[in-house]
Amino acid sequence: MARKRKELPVVEQIEILDVAAEGKALTRWNDKVIFVPFAAPGDIVDLQVFRQKKSFAEGRILKYHKYSDLRTEPFCEHFTVCGGCKWQHLPYSEQLKFKQQQVFDNLSRIGKVELPEITPIMGSEKTEFYRNKLEFTFSNKRWLTFEDMENNVVYDNMNALGFHIPGAFDKVLDVNKCWLQEDISNQIRLAIKEYALANDLEFFDLKRQEGFLRTMIIRTSTTGEIMLIISFYHEDKEAREALLAHVAEKFPQITALMYVINSKCNDTITDQEICVYKGNDHIFEQMEGLKFKIGPKSFYQTNSEQAYRLYSVTREFAGLTGNEHVYDLYTGTGTIANFVASKAAKVVGIEYVPEAIEDAKVNSDINNISNTLFYAGDMKDILTLDFIKEHGRPDVIITDPPRAGMHEDVINAILFAEPKRIVYVSCNPATQARDLQLMDAKYKVTKVQPVDMFPHTHHVENVVLLELR
Repeated sequence: MARKRKELPVVEQIEILDVAAEGKALTRWNDKVIFVPFAAPGDIVDLQVFRQKKSFAEGRILKYHKYSDLRTEPFCEHFTVCGGCKWQHLPYSEQLKFKQQQVFDNLSRIGKVELPEITPIMGSEKTEFYRNKLEFTFSNKRWLTFEDMENNVVYDNMNALGFHIPGAFDKVLDVNKCWLQEDISNQIRLAIKEYALANDLEFFDLKRQEGFLRTMIIRTSTTGEIMLIISFYHEDKEAREALLAHVAEKFPQITALMYVINSKCNDTITDQEICVYKGNDHIFEQMEGLKFKIGPKSFYQTNSEQAYRLYSVTREFAGLTGNEHVYDLYTGTGTIANFVASKAAKVVGIEYVPEAIEDAKVNSDINNISNTLFYAGDMKDILTLDFIKEHGRPDVIITDPPRAGMHEDVINAILFAEPKRIVYVSCNPATQARDLQLMDAKYKVTKVQPVDMFPHTHHVENVVLLELR
């Protein structure tokens, strides 16, 4: 006999109290915190509690009794469905307040280090169309919205080209218009989808791992260049070349048109051969008179204009006079290393991805920068005591690690090197706070500057200056 499903509790007319992690809001009920997506402090709602743990619960809004005075009208038709831009219902000024508070809370509660006054967050001048890179997925399993199901909408086919639905890896939301990247991105995506449907090209089945069209990446730059990479699950030369020829003819402004045959179980292409169909194998970005080569596997900050402000803060915190020996950890394509090189005696950059290091060297060459050295490999394996002895103790270390923060071995190597100043750039203030605590015995936090790179999301970059005690 089948077990009867337990009825989910409903909490009526409860007020949303504050914002929380991952772009959610929160309220309190029965001595528990309930995390609620797409709510705003001041909303009075009915909630259905669909998951309960010992110390918290998760809920979804069933009904609004009163809308918060903080709310504003979301501008995207896909808001609440695609999983991105979770704060569109909040004015940008309020988003910045919450991000500022997030930085303070993480550094004080997790780091538990002495803090100076945190400088007001630097907001982004662009709050729409600010990204320079987006990745879209082809899927033969279109996500049906609640409105689709309520209205019994039936599609001629279930193919979609858009973003993964959070918590449903094999479902993809078919995106009509995305407000994150300049509109040429929408035009290219919609044209490729139209061609694929007209020519019966198979969209990928993520569960069964079969199909033809898999993913596409669009990169744009402030120089006006465009890179498009289409990923195919298997080779079909005739169909592939026909599609690429169509795209090249329709969008002559694409300066780097590439493709990859990726038959792996995952979508990553960093370990795959990426082939040029037409144009270059790169685009260029520019910043303060410097040019940066961006290849298909290169990391570059996805908000180009705000990246300049982030790196300017980094250089200012480094306090360079022209005589310093600088280490730039997690250097990527050497953007920060080359950006600060004119103010330093020598810059040593270290990065995991070999292709990025090759781009970093090229970026030095094309900008006639001769005082940089770059090394590829795992940070904890390269940044050893012997490496520091060979290349000299740095006066300044700049570190910009991934979201997971720095490995403890890297922190120990930094502590051994004993630079006068450390500039720690982070996209995750929580792991940054953990690392600051590990360095607290030797280093004091003297400056903190949050920078918003991603409007309408909960993500925030933060730059911290540490000085030797």
